[in-house]
Amino acid sequence: MKIAVVGTGYVGLVSGTCFSETGNKVTCIDIDKAKVEKLNAGQITIYEPGLEKIFLRNIKEERLHFTTSLEEGIKEASVIFLALPTPPDEDGSADLKYILGVAKDLGKLLQPGDYKVIVDKSTVPVGTAEKVKQAILDSSAGNIADTFDVVSNPEFLREGAAVEDFMKPDRVVIGTSSEKAASIMRQLYEPFVRQGNPIIFMDEKSSELTKYAANSFLAAKISFMNEIALLCERVGADVDMVRKGIGTDFRIGKHFLYPGLGYGGSCFPKDVQALSKSSKDAAYEFKILNAVMEVNKRQKDFFIEKIKNYYGNDIKGRRFALWGLAFKPNTDDIREAPALDVIDFLVSGGAVVTAYDPEAMPNVKEHYHNKNSSIGFSDSQYIALDGADALIICTEWNEFRTPDFEQMIKRLKAKVIFDGRNLYDTTSMSLLGFHYESIGRRKVVP
Repeated sequence: MKIAVVGTGYVGLVSGTCFSETGNKVTCIDIDKAKVEKLNAGQITIYEPGLEKIFLRNIKEERLHFTTSLEEGIKEASVIFLALPTPPDEDGSADLKYILGVAKDLGKLLQPGDYKVIVDKSTVPVGTAEKVKQAILDSSAGNIADTFDVVSNPEFLREGAAVEDFMKPDRVVIGTSSEKAASIMRQLYEPFVRQGNPIIFMDEKSSELTKYAANSFLAAKISFMNEIALLCERVGADVDMVRKGIGTDFRIGKHFLYPGLGYGGSCFPKDVQALSKSSKDAAYEFKILNAVMEVNKRQKDFFIEKIKNYYGNDIKGRRFALWGLAFKPNTDDIREAPALDVIDFLVSGGAVVTAYDPEAMPNVKEHYHNKNSSIGFSDSQYIALDGADALIICTEWNEFRTPDFEQMIKRLKAKVIFDGRNLYDTTSMSLLGFHYESIGRRKVVP
């Protein structure tokens, strides 16, 4: 099948590459000329485990191409995916200007008799499929109503495991009222569900809401566990024990029950916010979502309070090592990353920060534009510790889980760790002589 993917961001590049892996001929379209040139030259533009290998293979096999021309990209495609950004607007709603802008351009290019399926792959509010269809019709000079159908096909990709999620999905959700479009989409996705996982067909609005509902529910699990962690600290319980106790209940499950610094990334924050705004627009107050957002913000503040309290609210002149900048491991994505909030607090208080992350440092350097001399970066997690008053851990990269503690002790100025991801055993840290602060667990005094 010949496919076009409009947008080469995280979702677009992963989707296009994975579709080409099953033998489809895919053309990805982006307005960024420099980015398209890099991609055509075999230079991948995001970090995602396992993606580069199949990206290079399919370029070599000439199944994966990139262009800046929408007309060229969709000319032979039978399916056109819209994988465009939907950033939060000032009122919290998803901004659809990029999707609707491309929809208008498509209306000028679609030809009567050349049937195409237009697929909303981006996370979009309920009713977007209707808006895309109308935008296409409004900009068309001819009668193309029977020439296309608009389908909702939300993505459920976890950053850090996106290739596996795409190639072996738990489920594929497709929203369409067209039997013709449904048949084409089934044919496209059948190679990915040969193990028996379902392709679920539903109406467009239900499909659009499914993605928001899924992400919001997972965000609620995270915030609930963070609430339990704060309660544990006040009553003397251990959140790790509570997590194990409830996670073995199959009705609850063990996933998304790890307390920490709150959720971040490109999906949960904006999707929870967008669903809350959509609910208000429908004259419904979604009270749980408002609490989820409040708890998530408070969790970062709570962790920062631990640092404040230890130093008597005075960190001026102190030096901190910080491990982990990405919002989660196995990605270079720093959108809504809790580490940025921690850095901003430290720097505003007059402290100096030396950070290390296996993948995200270039993005953080760009974020701060290298203008703040109080923020430094190290090519080694251990060198970052040299002369530091404390280590702060913000991302649970695997290489942080079993570090060389003896080397850490030699390099740190003081044996103090603020761990926002509960990586280490509290008793072991006490035996090593560390003042060790974690989330929701009893302190063991050295």
